[in-house]
Amino acid sequence: MNYCLCIKLPFADIKVLLSRFLTTHCLAFAGGGFSSVSIFGFINRFVSTTLSFQQATKRHKKERSLCQQVLNHFDQQYNEELCGLWASARAVLLDPHSWQYGIMLNRFSAVNDITQILQSQGFSMLLSQTDPCPSLQCYIHPYPVRFPSQAHRPGQLKQYYLLNAASLLPVLALQVREGEKVLDLCSAPGGKALAIMQCATPAVLHCNEPDPHRRHRLTKTLESFLPHSLNSRVTVSAQDGRSFGQSEAGLYDKVLVDAPCSNDRSWLYSHSSQQGEQRLKERARMPVLQAQLLRSALSAVRPGGIVVYSTCTLSSSENHAVVDTVLKDCPEAEAEDLWEDFAVPLSKNFTFTSAHPGHGGQTLVPQPGKTWGPMFLSRIRRRD
Repeated sequence: MNYCLCIKLPFADIKVLLSRFLTTHCLAFAGGGFSSVSIFGFINRFVSTTLSFQQATKRHKKERSLCQQVLNHFDQQYNEELCGLWASARAVLLDPHSWQYGIMLNRFSAVNDITQILQSQGFSMLLSQTDPCPSLQCYIHPYPVRFPSQAHRPGQLKQYYLLNAASLLPVLALQVREGEKVLDLCSAPGGKALAIMQCATPAVLHCNEPDPHRRHRLTKTLESFLPHSLNSRVTVSAQDGRSFGQSEAGLYDKVLVDAPCSNDRSWLYSHSSQQGEQRLKERARMPVLQAQLLRSALSAVRPGGIVVYSTCTLSSSENHAVVDTVLKDCPEAEAEDLWEDFAVPLSKNFTFTSAHPGHGGQTLVPQPGKTWGPMFLSRIRRRD
């Protein structure tokens, strides 16, 4: 039986009408193998989410104020570094209305109703069952529509997490397996930690974030998505990430370094010219901190273990240059090639650049129709 609803009533009135409808037809629904309670819960969530989806899609985002100083800097740097991709990437970054969003489902919550809603709205799975992590379910839409965020529900886990789908790539490259010890060195706001838990259940997931405000957000995110039964496996700390190489040397099987960086999307819309100028000064100092964090991670991982280094900037000085600098000082580590087995299978939905061939790492460049990114990732193995 198919229903087509044209909803113009207040949502409270719609719920009352649906409740009466279900009460009247309870026996008919029960005969189909469903309880009236479960069906009402589904329709309640369906209507609520669908209405919010339509409102979020139609509502215009607040106009962002472009920082001309940052854009000028990007033009000068990226015209040279991106081998012709900057013009189209620039057009995407300057049009926030074109940005796409992914919806990562939570395997620890009931998501069948959300899956049906997503499919009915034209969303499709980002990853196939043959991709690196088949249990990671993320839905994307071919157009820049925005699914509504989900409010905290006391006693219930959230069903999905909104993110730029490029954020999943470092987690896929990390290849976390059941029972491994994993360190998320710069964990806030927590999206990549959640993605790790969708891929596998590690023996330990250590989420580190030194900034108190970001750490509070990280903790709330983990509490909203992960069951209490995992509390003994998932821990949050406030250490300086540069200290792990000494304090926890060789302890982890996998380490993710999603390093602080000059976030291109965010910095392009700095609140003022003064903030933009300050950020450009920070940009010049950023590679020093990033290299220190990567060195710490390579010491914290066991021989034979994997470190993934990632940023959300297109800047080669924070990406390939950082990896090259650290590897020169760490003969026990080597970068792995991510092109053939990683980038090529994912190229249907992502645009990778070959601007730095031979370095092993991959840079994801936002392009029209594939607006994900920016994102850089490099997978480094510590030799046995």
